[in-house]
Amino acid sequence: MIRVTTLSTLFPDAARPGFGRFVERQTQGLAAREGVSVEVVAGLGLPPWPLPLHPRWRALRALPGAERRGGLRVVRPRFLSLPGSGNAARLARAALPALRAFRPDVIDAEFFWPDGVAAAQLARALGIPFSIKARGSDIAHWAGVPAIRRQMLEAAEAAGGLLAVSEALRREMIALGMPPDRIRVHHAGIDLDRFRLPGAPAGRVVASVGNLVPVKGHKLLLEAFRGVPDAVLLIAGEGPERAALEAAAGDRVRFLGAVGHDALPRLLGEARVMALASEREGLANAWLEALACGTPIVVPDVGGAREVVDRPAAGRIVPRDAQAIAAAITELLDRPPERAAVRAAAERFSWARNAAELEAHLRSVSAQRH
Repeated sequence: MIRVTTLSTLFPDAARPGFGRFVERQTQGLAAREGVSVEVVAGLGLPPWPLPLHPRWRALRALPGAERRGGLRVVRPRFLSLPGSGNAARLARAALPALRAFRPDVIDAEFFWPDGVAAAQLARALGIPFSIKARGSDIAHWAGVPAIRRQMLEAAEAAGGLLAVSEALRREMIALGMPPDRIRVHHAGIDLDRFRLPGAPAGRVVASVGNLVPVKGHKLLLEAFRGVPDAVLLIAGEGPERAALEAAAGDRVRFLGAVGHDALPRLLGEARVMALASEREGLANAWLEALACGTPIVVPDVGGAREVVDRPAAGRIVPRDAQAIAAAITELLDRPPERAAVRAAAERFSWARNAAELEAHLRSVSAQRH
C-alpha cells in the first residue's frame, strides 16, 4: 500500500464545481488503483478580514473543512492569501496537521505555486519525498516573479520527481534551470465514454470553451469570427471579461455562461469546430474533449498543441492572428474531416493510462525515502 497526499489549491468544490476538475478526475483515477490510498488537501486561500464577507468569498468561507467528494476525502485548510511570495509558507503551515494525521508516504503537488513550494516545506518537516506537477500557467506566470521563481527552483531541486503536462512545458522547465533528468511528461486524460461521437453536428457551429479571462484570447477570437461567414459561435465559460466581450460580439455569438461538465459533450459534439486563441496553455483538456467528440480544433502554437494536433484530421495550429484563425475555422467548416478520424487523435489520452503512469511515478519517488 502507498499512501499519497494530493496537495492542490486547484480543486473543485460546491462553490466552484468546474475549478480544477481535471485534478479531481486524475486523483480519482489514482485512488481507484489497487494498493493506493489517497487524501486530498485542497488549501483554501482567503484574503484578510473583512474581505471574506464579500459575496466573492462568502461561498468559499462556507465550505466544510473536510468532506467526501467524488469518492475522495478532501480536507480544506484555510490560509491567509496575500500578494507577494509568502503564500506557500502559509499554505504549508495550514496543511501540516492534515498530513501529520494521514501520514502519507509521498506528497503529490498538483501545481507549482504555491502547492509545489509548500510541498517542499511539508516534505522537509515530515521527512518524506514529494513530486510536483507543472501545468503551464504556473510556470509561464509565476516564474516571472523573481522571489517566487527562486522558491520554485529550490523546490524543483529538492523534489524526488517532477511532472509536466507536455513536452513543450518540460522544455520550458529545463530552460528555467530545473533538473532535466527528473522531469517526466504526464499527459492529461480524457473520459472517452463520456466524450464520444454524436449522431450529427448541428450545422455551421463553432464552440469555444474556457474562462473569460485575457489569457484565453476570446477578444481575438471574436475579431477572427467576423471573418467566418454563415456560422454561429457558442462560448462556454464565465469570468471578468464577459461584459466587455458581450459588448464587442455580434448577433452570431452566444454566451452560454458556465457549462457543467455533463453538458460539455453535447456542446462539443454539436459543433463542427472548437476554437481557442489562448496566449498560453499547458495541454488544455478542452482540446482533448473536443477531439474525442469528433470535433477538430483551431489553436495557436502554444504549450502541447503540437502533441495533440499531430495529424490533419485533428485540426489546425495557426498564428495568433485574426485572419489566420478565421481562415482555418472556415476551411474546417467548409471541408470537415471524418469525425472518426478526429476522435482517433484523442484515443491515446485515457484516464486509465494517466492513472497508471502517475502511480508508477509516485512509487518511484516514494522509494527514495528508503
